[in-house]
Amino acid sequence: MSVDLSRFNNSWYNPGCGFFVRTLWHYVNAVFLQSPLNPSSKLKIIILRMFGAKIGQGVVLKPSINVKYPWKLEIGDYSWIGENVWLDSLAPITIGSNVCISQGVYFCTGNHDWTDPAFGLIVKPIVIEDGAWVGARATVLPGVTIKSHSIVAAGSVIAKDTDAYGIYVGNPAMKVKERKIRS
Repeated sequence: MSVDLSRFNNSWYNPGCGFFVRTLWHYVNAVFLQSPLNPSSKLKIIILRMFGAKIGQGVVLKPSINVKYPWKLEIGDYSWIGENVWLDSLAPITIGSNVCISQGVYFCTGNHDWTDPAFGLIVKPIVIEDGAWVGARATVLPGVTIKSHSIVAAGSVIAKDTDAYGIYVGNPAMKVKERKIRS
């Protein structure tokens, strides 16, 4: 048996909005979120909320972020989203409060069934709990929950849930120690 991409069928997948809204979002995202020329967190937050995102207070959104479907995005209070973060929200992405998402992080909610000759689409949500930190250029794979106050180090690929307060490094990311926060 071999892969036959002509048989690919994702007709079961519901992006959550119709073609017109998705197309409008594509252009709004390119002009106001992906552009490095818009440094305003407030304007980006207003636009994301207009398209259905749930965003708390005190959130910082740096320039050049990319959001696939804002209606599948939720961000808690006082969280930071760094430059060049890609929130590929084919499935819901939930980011808690006081979370730091560093530059260039990729949230991948979609994948393919590599055992299926038609390479079927798989989507699973991602959850980042309160107080977590995802380091620069890390990749978070579908279905992962990054637990409370855990850290995923820069450049790591996280494919499984973390432990609360765990520090994870590498590809695949492995727990190396516990996070201790000074009182």
